[in-house]
Amino acid sequence: MGDRVADKVVFLAGGGSAGPGWGIGKACAALYAREGAAVFVVDRDEVAARETVRVITEEGGRALAGIGDLTSPDDVERLVAECRDRLGGLHVLHNNVAITRVGGPAELSLEDWDASWRTNVTSMFLACKYALPIMERDGGGAVVNIASVAASRYLGVPYTAYYTTKAAVVQFTKVVAVQYATRGIRSNAVSPCFVTGPNSNQFLEEHGADPDIQRFSGRRAEQAPMQRVATGFDVAYAALYLASDEANYVTGTELIVDGGVSAQAVF
Repeated sequence: MGDRVADKVVFLAGGGSAGPGWGIGKACAALYAREGAAVFVVDRDEVAARETVRVITEEGGRALAGIGDLTSPDDVERLVAECRDRLGGLHVLHNNVAITRVGGPAELSLEDWDASWRTNVTSMFLACKYALPIMERDGGGAVVNIASVAASRYLGVPYTAYYTTKAAVVQFTKVVAVQYATRGIRSNAVSPCFVTGPNSNQFLEEHGADPDIQRFSGRRAEQAPMQRVATGFDVAYAALYLASDEANYVTGTELIVDGGVSAQAVF
């Protein structure tokens, strides 16, 4: 156990995993707890949230589960209050909720477009709406939003709604950073690329061009200069830094975790 976020309370939106293994949310929750934070693990899937809590508590950490729909104003307001009341505060707001839908403007349904915005952007807006006043009143804190390198580049598949919503996440992060810079609250984003884990694997099984996950991941790894895909913990360590006091002069930043993908030209 470390102490990089000791005595902090983390509200982690999207802390469950779709199956066994380490998705981004579950890895972030575990790492925050290992570094001394109490983690309020929020997910609409009660089984997934409680599994993350089980892992944390078995390691000797402190965590509680909060169950609800993060696109619902009533649920988010209730969950933020529950976090504060049960764990004694709210110092780090970590937004990790997202879905991906395939299709360009002509192919994508309006329902999928709207669902993408509600899940990827509105959930973040609602969490900030109800958490930021508490954080400001209690002396400040940090917001960490999980974005994607897809916010600024096309990655070979027409994920139109995903690309545009992740761009919105990055800009929203910067707006909050400027607005709250003198109020003791920092706001930053982490932008990963090609992350392996149960959530991404489930999506690829349902929508990927290649049903062989290992083969697909191998091709993705070849596209990265570091010749591997990211793990949930690669993203978690970046989030941990931004949430910690080590980053106390860092705000409005997009920290890219992509193994060099965005640094190279593709010919």
